[in-house]
This record gives sequence, C-alpha cells and structure tokens, in this order.
Amino acid sequence: MSIQVNGKVIELEDGAFSIDELLEKFQLQKKISVVEHNKTIVKKEDYSRIQLTEGDQLEIVHFVGGG
Repeated sequence: MSIQVNGKVIELEDGAFSIDELLEKFQLQKKISVVEHNKTIVKKEDYSRIQLTEGDQLEIVHFVGGG
C-alpha cells in the first residue's frame, strides 16, 4: 500500500495500519506530535481508530525541545 507522509511516498506492507501503528513504526509514538490525515487534524485519542488506506496523505509534525 502506498501513502504519502510529509510529501514523500512510502510503501507499507499489505494489511491494516492505524495512525497509531504508523507512529510506532517510525518510533514517534512517545513524542508530542500533531497528525493531519487527508487535510484534517486528528485528535490523539483517534489515532488508533483511523485506518490508513491506499493513497492517504499524512503530515506529521513532532516537537523537539531545546533552547
């Protein structure tokens, strides 16, 4: 399955993936993140509910501390 993440096309193995599982795959689940799914910002509590499908577009922004 092909989806677009932050403007880049990525291939995922066949099967169901939720936003939560994708964040885990990229090791971002413990970081403070904002996810936009097909141009709609997703609430964190909905990450496990939304299943990704062919052609979906995601924008993932995570925050990095520093000073």
